[in-house]
Amino acid sequence: MTKVQLHYPLVRALDESDFDAVAKATSYYGIVRVKVAPSLDSVDVDYDASRLEEKDVEAALRKFGIPISRQ
Repeated sequence: MTKVQLHYPLVRALDESDFDAVAKATSYYGIVRVKVAPSLDSVDVDYDASRLEEKDVEAALRKFGIPISRQ
C-alpha cells in the first residue's frame, strides 16, 4: 500500500448535509480517510496510490457530492 495525501480546497464551506457525503467517501475502494478542516473550507484525503490515481480520487469525491475545487 502506497499511502498518499491530497489537499483539496472547497468551492464553498461544508454544511450539515455534506457530512454524510464525506462519511460515504471512505467507502470508495482505495480511499482511506477524508478529514475536514476545522474551518470547513477544505479536505485532506488519504488514499492508496497503488489502487487509485489522483483523477480517480477527484472523480469519487465529486460523485459523492463533495464540492472540491480543482487543484
